[in-house]
Amino acid sequence: MQTVCLIGKPNVGKSSIFNRLIKEKKAIILDTPGVTRDRIYGIVNYKDKKFHLIDTGGILLGDDNFDQDIIAQAELAIDEADIILFVVDGISDIDAADLHVSELLHKTNKKVIVVANKIDNENRNDNIYNFYELGFSTIMPVSAEHNLGFKELLDLVTEDMEMVEETHDETIKFCLIGRPNVGKSSIVNALLNEERTIVSDIAGTTRDAVDTKFKYNGNLYTVIDTAGMRKKGKVYENIEKYSLVRSLKAIDRSNVCVVVIDASEGIIEHDKHIAHYALEAGKALVIAVNKWDTIKNPDVEIKKWKLLIENEFQFLPYVNTVFLSAKTKKRMATLMPEVIKAYENWNKEIKTSVLNDIIMEAVSIHEPPSYKGKRLKIYFVRQTDMRPPKFTFQVNNKNLVHFSYKRYLENKIRENIDLTGTPIIIQFKNKSED
Repeated sequence: MQTVCLIGKPNVGKSSIFNRLIKEKKAIILDTPGVTRDRIYGIVNYKDKKFHLIDTGGILLGDDNFDQDIIAQAELAIDEADIILFVVDGISDIDAADLHVSELLHKTNKKVIVVANKIDNENRNDNIYNFYELGFSTIMPVSAEHNLGFKELLDLVTEDMEMVEETHDETIKFCLIGRPNVGKSSIVNALLNEERTIVSDIAGTTRDAVDTKFKYNGNLYTVIDTAGMRKKGKVYENIEKYSLVRSLKAIDRSNVCVVVIDASEGIIEHDKHIAHYALEAGKALVIAVNKWDTIKNPDVEIKKWKLLIENEFQFLPYVNTVFLSAKTKKRMATLMPEVIKAYENWNKEIKTSVLNDIIMEAVSIHEPPSYKGKRLKIYFVRQTDMRPPKFTFQVNNKNLVHFSYKRYLENKIRENIDLTGTPIIIQFKNKSED
C-alpha cells in the first residue's frame, strides 16, 4: 500500500481531516491508564483501494523551536510518503510557516496536493486562489467540520493507485517493534544465527522493513524487522513518535508483535505507546527486554523488572515477558516459545458449552450489580470470531453492563482458559437484536 501524509502548521485541521478520511477503524476499546491515545496512523479504504495515512498533528510546537519542528515534521512526511497532503487554513493568509513547508516540499519529486481546509461555503471558494502562491498546481477545498470535499479529494489521491491484492502467506508472521536503537535488528540476527535455516529475504511492502523466512523446530516462520530512523540529526531523532510509523506498518502485516525494551534505559512512555498500537490492532503480544547483559545482579533485578512491567503495562496483564541479550545470545531461546504460544492463543477456538459453563459459574459467584432496580441477565455466550478471540454475550439489556463487571467476566474467562499473549474482545447484544 502507498503512504499518504498530512503535514502543515498546527491548528489548520490536520487531525480533523485525518478522522474524516479513516472513518472507523476496527479497534479494541479498553481502559488503558497511562497511555496517550492520540492516533497518528490509520488505513483508508476507498473504492477497493487502500492506503496508509499518517497525521503529523501530534507534534507540540514551542515558541523556541517553532521553525525547526515545522521543518522536522515536513522532512518526516516527505521521507515516508508517496503522496503529501499539505494542509493550510483556507480562511487565513499564507504565513512564514506555510512557506517553510512549501520550500521543503519543492525539493522533492513527491506528489503534493494542497488541501485548503475550512472552505464550507461558496463565498469562501475564491480563497483557494491565494494558495497558488505556494507553487503547487493542485489545490483542493474541503471542510473537515462539515464533511465537504472529501470524495473529490479521495478520487484525486487514489487516481493512480492500484488495487491492493491480499497475499496468502500461511507462515506465522511476527514483528519486532520498539524505539530506535533498542536492538530489534540484533534480536533478528541472533534468532537467525541460532541454528536456524534462512529460507529467503524478501523486501517488505513498506520502507525499511525486511521479511525473513526461517525454520524453527521444523516449522516455517516470517520475522519482520523494522529499521530505525534513517536520517541523522537531533531534531529528527528526538521526535520519537515517528519511529511508530514504521512499527505500525509492520504491525499491520503481523500476527504477533514483540515489543522490544532496552534494559539499560528502562521503560519510557513511548514504549507503552508502541505497545498500545499493537493492542489496538488486535495483535498477539510478547514483551522482550533486550540488553539484559548490561544488568548487574540479574537474578535480583529480574524480580524488580517484572514488578515494573506489571505496573507500567497494566493494560497488558496477560502478556508474558522475556529477558534476553541479542549481543551475547543468552536467553534467546526463551523468545520463540512465547511467540508461538501467543499466536496459538490468538487463534484459539473455545467450545460454546465450555464458555457457558464458565460464565454461569462466574454469575453464580458474583451476580451483576443492579441499576435503578434493573439487573443484567446473561442468557448465552459464544465465540463469534478469532485472531483475536471475540466473545458475544446475549443479554436482556446491554446498557446495564458496567465496565467493572465486563472486566470481571474477562478475568473469569482467562482464569479458566489459557489466553496468554492475546487480547480478547467482549461484546454484548440484546436478545432482541438476534
